Amino acid sequence: MKEFTMNANEYLPLRDVVFNTLREAILRGDLEPGERLMEIALANRLGVSRTPIREAIRKLELEGLVVMIPRKGAHVASITKKDLQDVLEVRTSLEILAAKLACERMDDQQRENLYQALEHFKDVLKTKDVTAIAGADVDFHDVIFASTQNARLVQILNNLREQMYRYRLEYLKDFSSHERLLQEHRALAAAIEAKDQELAAAIVRAHIENQEISVIRHISQS
Repeated sequence: MKEFTMNANEYLPLRDVVFNTLREAILRGDLEPGERLMEIALANRLGVSRTPIREAIRKLELEGLVVMIPRKGAHVASITKKDLQDVLEVRTSLEILAAKLACERMDDQQRENLYQALEHFKDVLKTKDVTAIAGADVDFHDVIFASTQNARLVQILNNLREQMYRYRLEYLKDFSSHERLLQEHRALAAAIEAKDQELAAAIVRAHIENQEISVIRHISQS
């Protein structure tokens, strides 16, 4: 177990603070895939009782970040090729739908927001801060999702995002992919502005396929 500390937040209940701390530790790799989560050890590390640790582990299991192994307890879920492909298969269909709807429904203000998000993403890439880049990437796609004017689609995409976050971070750790990612974002924004649904769909598909190839390569090497 690598070193990590609790992310104090006086506005959140202790159970949420513990959950957020453990979640970030898993996403950053401080708690590594396959590592056993010992309630007593984690409670001692964070200076809390076992109850919020146990609650956090249950929530992390629901997110797919933790797995319960019979007679062995809780472990950090591994990043597997099959899990990645399952998630991306769903994501591809949903994001293609979102891009096509955005071509039809995005208004002028949302279009301006999209290009602002694109510029912000470009600026954040220079920092090499993977967590910040992931946040800027989410912001860019959020503008597209919101422009669909389909609350149920946005809700499903947001739920899927939690399962995608670890894979997104793994992809962004490959700094050689950043320029291509920026170009894909630019191309997608242009296709949506031109209301070209088929081009937007093709860009989304290629965008996600490139991420799949990169993450699978990383998994194979680790």
